[in-house]
Amino acid sequence: MTYVAAVRAALAEAGDPARAAQQQAYMKSALPFVGLGAPALSAVLKPVLLDHRFVDRAQWEAAVLELWDDATHREEWYAAVALLRHRAYGPWLDADLLPLLEQLVRDGAWWDVVDEIAGHVVGQVLLDHRSEATAVVDAWAVDPDSLWVRRTAMLAQLRHREQTDTDLLERVLAANLDDTAFGREFFVRKALGWALRQHARTDPDWVRRFVRTYDARLSGLSRREALKHLG
Repeated sequence: MTYVAAVRAALAEAGDPARAAQQQAYMKSALPFVGLGAPALSAVLKPVLLDHRFVDRAQWEAAVLELWDDATHREEWYAAVALLRHRAYGPWLDADLLPLLEQLVRDGAWWDVVDEIAGHVVGQVLLDHRSEATAVVDAWAVDPDSLWVRRTAMLAQLRHREQTDTDLLERVLAANLDDTAFGREFFVRKALGWALRQHARTDPDWVRRFVRTYDARLSGLSRREALKHLG
């Protein structure tokens, strides 16, 4: 049985129809759910990931795309992201993967999948391959069509802490202030504030300076999020 077939069989066996309906309504999802919360889904996927190891990168990427493109339930998208994030495939998280990640972000276009891809997968690529990935993230920050691609650029360094490229962070955030193409969208404003709030844990003075510098162009939401723990 292939990884994709094993995922689908495991999900079908473990699903909860009553929970599924609630999840679909909450997420405003066109795709139905099978009805698994995050801990239960992780437990279902863990043995499948262990039993199906990819030694060929092309087959790994193909499995991600098959789960994504042919998904009948949203948990298959989550399983695709879990496959991308699995530690066994860390060496394949490089700049060559960015076009595939961009495709998933454009297609997914909602916070549950976009934020996982941005913070964990794109973030790891950027951390390990800055020289190749930085220009791509810069381009995503000014994408003319997708607020979700822009959100990905803003959230890509959420986990970088002391290794944050603050020049890049400033560029991608400044490209999405209130007077920019998608700057008044809730999910852009929220991402901007979240990125600042997270970096404030590492460098509060940098965040205060950013807020002062761009004060007139910051939404109230972004400002509140940025300064939430700074007093």
